[in-house]
Amino acid sequence: MSDLIRVRMEGHDNRHELYELIRVFFPNRGIEFVDEDKVFPDGLTIKSILMDRIDKNLAITRLYRGGDLIKESLVNIDDIHIEGYPTRKIIRNALKKSIYDCLIDEVEMDIPWGILTGIRPIKIVHEMMDRGLDEKEIEGILASEFRISRDKTQLMLDIASIQRRHIYPLDRDKYSFYIGIPFCPSRCSYCSFPAFAIGKDYDRVKNYVDTLVYEIQELKGIMEGKWLNTVYIGGGTPTSLRVEDLERIITTVKDTFKDDDIREFTVEAGRPDTLNDEMLGMLKSTGIDRISINPQTMNPRTLDRIGRYHDIKSTISSYQLAKDHGFDIINMDIIIGLPGESIQDVAHTLEEIESLDPDNLTVHTLALKRGSRLLNQGKDLSTSADDIRAMLELTEAKAADMKMFPYYLYRQKQILGNLENVGYSKLGKECIYNISMMEEKETVMGLGLGAVSKIYFPDEDRIERLPNFKDLGEYSRRIDELLLKKKNFIS
Repeated sequence: MSDLIRVRMEGHDNRHELYELIRVFFPNRGIEFVDEDKVFPDGLTIKSILMDRIDKNLAITRLYRGGDLIKESLVNIDDIHIEGYPTRKIIRNALKKSIYDCLIDEVEMDIPWGILTGIRPIKIVHEMMDRGLDEKEIEGILASEFRISRDKTQLMLDIASIQRRHIYPLDRDKYSFYIGIPFCPSRCSYCSFPAFAIGKDYDRVKNYVDTLVYEIQELKGIMEGKWLNTVYIGGGTPTSLRVEDLERIITTVKDTFKDDDIREFTVEAGRPDTLNDEMLGMLKSTGIDRISINPQTMNPRTLDRIGRYHDIKSTISSYQLAKDHGFDIINMDIIIGLPGESIQDVAHTLEEIESLDPDNLTVHTLALKRGSRLLNQGKDLSTSADDIRAMLELTEAKAADMKMFPYYLYRQKQILGNLENVGYSKLGKECIYNISMMEEKETVMGLGLGAVSKIYFPDEDRIERLPNFKDLGEYSRRIDELLLKKKNFIS
């Protein structure tokens, strides 16, 4: 019997949405869209039909195995009522609900996110809250129209309630900076970002810093009349730069823009092997509010396996050194689902982190993206969906023990178990930039290699994107062209 799943659409062309949803149910099987109106004798055939009748409009899914009809699901589109939702979205939801209802009994797994396949699920809750719906109404819609489980629904509502005090009131003149540093001591096997091992050729790094400083300074005129809310320097590993170069970037931002107006300034320290007394002293003396020290795991064998050439002792000593320097907010990142890690390994990581008592904990579920060495090398990634779910539940319980609350969430394509990434924080120590970036209610200007600027239009509640170049040489050579695009984009 073939593993291929063939999909035939009739009366619509929602190919992308159907593909992403069907892949949730069958992550390891090929999916092919066909034009022929036939039922194939091997594998599964799915027919997704949009039927416009005089008496009612229907979304129909028919599922065939080996040529035989085994299930049919009908959704009456006229019965769907989601206040403020345009007709095209209601039709799309109906088609996806019909697919979900037809497939859910075919797999031995939970699909807790229902028909949602997007990156930013909390945006849906904000939209409904903005229209005046109360929590009970929102719960009902998420369950009936999106098929989202009760625990994920409650998680969405909890996060949205924390976020709203940081998002509102909306202000078209408010913006944040994301500054990308595309260098690392070494490239981790799961990484798909445009990042380079810093190596011995530091001249290219110096050239990059020169171009980045120029871009920061030129943004002053482009953003005239608006105010800078937060700054986030990410990567890569920003602290892989020489101390004087990272200091130059930070002080350029602070000297060019009104320092008093910046609510939050974060530097992603990331790799513990890039931190020492000099680096941390510089970050503290330049007024950095938040840093992130990211062990990803506290298990030495896993660190070797994923290409992170530091040990557990360096993570602990870097964290303690940062506390000695008086940093108010320290975040730590971990990844669940790393190759070879068991639930017991994750429990050990969480126990080690609890003993350090950071202010934020960001839990990433491994996502295998194109460009990552881990995917290309075909490593054994046999962590089951049940184990991933158990690991996530363990992180949620441990975060609660550490008096942290979930404050932002996002999902990714190819994420293990079709689950989520969650940021936890002690109350009042949430990362404002993470909320702004994820919920897209504020303009974010991306500076540096591969960074994306997202211009927010609050009257229309929409964004427009403008990416920076992803090639080091092109970024430096064409910086003036890029700045002109940004100027035209803003004006």
